Amino acid sequence: MKRIARTMRKPAFSLMAASATMIVLAIIYAHVGAVRIPLGDVWAGLMDEKSPSYFIIHQVRLPRILVAILAGFGLAVGGVILQSLVRNPLASPDVIGITKGAGFMAAAVIFLFPKSPSYFLPIAAFIGAFSAFLILLLLSRRLTLPPATLALVGVAIGTVFQAGTQYLIVRHPSDINMALLWLSGSLWSRSWHEVYTLLPWIAGLLPIVWANYAKLNIFQLGDDITTSLGLNIAKERFWLLLLAVALAGISVSAVGAIGFIGLIAPHIARSIVGSRHQWLIPLAALIGADLMLFGDLLGRIIILPREVPVGIMTAVIGAPYFIYLLRKERQRRG
Repeated sequence: MKRIARTMRKPAFSLMAASATMIVLAIIYAHVGAVRIPLGDVWAGLMDEKSPSYFIIHQVRLPRILVAILAGFGLAVGGVILQSLVRNPLASPDVIGITKGAGFMAAAVIFLFPKSPSYFLPIAAFIGAFSAFLILLLLSRRLTLPPATLALVGVAIGTVFQAGTQYLIVRHPSDINMALLWLSGSLWSRSWHEVYTLLPWIAGLLPIVWANYAKLNIFQLGDDITTSLGLNIAKERFWLLLLAVALAGISVSAVGAIGFIGLIAPHIARSIVGSRHQWLIPLAALIGADLMLFGDLLGRIIILPREVPVGIMTAVIGAPYFIYLLRKERQRRG
């Protein structure tokens, strides 16, 4: 009983620590920036409409905080699903071309339809993410392909979409600024509109993913054991991949092509609580939100009064960690 209690205590403590970190980062986020708000006025800015900081808190910083948290949840949990299905800790939404597909469609709207309504951009990005998924299905024909092969097909799809995006940039150099801002991933000018767009999707899909934690645990055992335990591999892999695409696609559509969150957050969470998805899913979601908040916080204050897009900051944070993962994987196999 004592051993079981210690086993339960560690994941619970990790979830509380990640939640506390998110709250602290959110408070610091509201405090600092081009206009510094005293810590004592942050609460007043949240609750009192007559407070001088009310507008900045409610209309500028609070929506960005919530969008960062929700997008971090979506990207991280999407990464958990992909890493579990592909059985590779180096997998992420980029692996099956989701981010690249969303980026291509967003770039197409920016360059080809510059006068389209602002709400059309996230819709197009979402369509691009699902288009990449549908192409993956057509090329693989069935999802009983070996996980490594599925990943390679996804990499090829992402490469094609990336080439299309680069072609659009070369053909329309005069409109490059907005496209590069979106493609790098940014929370600049994010408002309550993005919050209301993300919230129902994330709130609806995360419980569904968590309800399937037992299936994700089984997929870790390999296709042969999964089949022997009565799971239909093709059917279950399809629906789980669809959940990953939906989470990553809606997140990318709101914040742009932010990389590494779907790679790093699941790996950090797995190193803490292992591969038990009942704990891995919520902890990865919280760590993804922490990374998003931390990256955007650094980007806002590093070169005041300007700001660095959060996608660049997460790349700076994530690239060394990715190299570390590659070395660790090579040592494990060697």
